[in-house]
Amino acid sequence: MRRVLILAAAFLALASTAALAAPIKAGIGAYGGISIPILNDLSKQGSQFGIRIPIHTNPFLTVEPYYTSAALGDATQNVSGIDYTRDGGDLSGYGVNVLYSFGVFYPWGGIGSYTIKRTGADDLKKFGYQAGIGFGFKIIPDLSLHVRGGLDVVTTDGTSQKFGEVNVGLNYALFPF
Repeated sequence: MRRVLILAAAFLALASTAALAAPIKAGIGAYGGISIPILNDLSKQGSQFGIRIPIHTNPFLTVEPYYTSAALGDATQNVSGIDYTRDGGDLSGYGVNVLYSFGVFYPWGGIGSYTIKRTGADDLKKFGYQAGIGFGFKIIPDLSLHVRGGLDVVTTDGTSQKFGEVNVGLNYALFPF
């Protein structure tokens, strides 16, 4: 299934570029925001940051390799009247997203490899998904501001860990190919 999705995204990117005969444009972006665990008592809300490399294959379609990192907040648990604080952990990941632009609005989704590290627990290195919506606004011709909301789903043994994200970032257009 994963292979089919990757091939379909690659075919769509190449086919739409050829159809529009548009030059491919590349850039670099950085973002920051918050990561919010969903139905997860192991962590609390924490900060998130990362980088993106948007590759605009045509005016509507963007393929975007990314790296993300989140420092999740520590969780406190009460056991028999005694409070224990547990390390919320760190989430890091890399992968590729595909964005389809409708003017300033764009839905996006992608796949990646994630690592969740917590003190006192084995590291989880698993496959995951991302999806959400975003808004992008040009500030000057080569600089744009992006606001995104989304969901990260990291598959684990028999279940998944989900994290909501809200972030703001800047993208700088480097050059057309």
